[in-house]
Amino acid sequence: MLKSNFIITPSEPYVYVDGPSDKILTRVLKIALSLSHGNITTLIFHYNLFVSDDQLTYTAERCPRLKRLVMPAWNRIKKTGICKAIRVWEDLESLTMPSISNPPYLIEEIAKNCKKFAELKIMGPCHIYFASTLAAFLPNLKILSIRCSMIYKEALNIVLDDLKELEVLNISHCELIEKPPPSPRRVLRQLDESILEKARRLRKFITCMNDSCITCQRTRYDEGLMRWYKYEADFWKVDEVKSLAI
Repeated sequence: MLKSNFIITPSEPYVYVDGPSDKILTRVLKIALSLSHGNITTLIFHYNLFVSDDQLTYTAERCPRLKRLVMPAWNRIKKTGICKAIRVWEDLESLTMPSISNPPYLIEEIAKNCKKFAELKIMGPCHIYFASTLAAFLPNLKILSIRCSMIYKEALNIVLDDLKELEVLNISHCELIEKPPPSPRRVLRQLDESILEKARRLRKFITCMNDSCITCQRTRYDEGLMRWYKYEADFWKVDEVKSLAI
């Protein structure tokens, strides 16, 4: 799977991708998208492939029938770029994305343009703001995966209370935090009865908070922000929800 040749930088976008690497990606996209004749329905980008705004726009315009997008790295993508792409992808049903600090602009765009949208995977912390945004704009979401991440208890309660149409929720190997800052960080080692009661309405509630589980140990060691590069090459592709696995 294609990856960028990059270095981490201290300021936004926090990565620098060298010119030859960018040119290779552009060339691959041009060849692949030309051969597809607009019929691509699934796009999967490696978590270390840092697509630029121009590359994303080029891709979106040539994949109007896209149904599933897996793109864990958004460092170089601006608000205007992803929103422009979402407007093209009216058939989008599934998205795997990183956690973002200001989710309303994206989630509202999905709600307005992608009427078949049904499943979301967040590869990063699920904050209260993110959960509230999902409840506000995507109340009919069917499948949500937040595995191997940090999630606040209040955010989990919002998901369970307000996503009325939710059928499948995956919080396997998550760090469940009792309260957000400035409260002291307290990791809950098990789900309380109130959460379990709310989750009974779901068709499938997937959890794992086992001290002996290697994946749970990794999440705790990385403090809820998984460093995928430290582990097996295909580890980031795993999901207990079959439709979200790669």
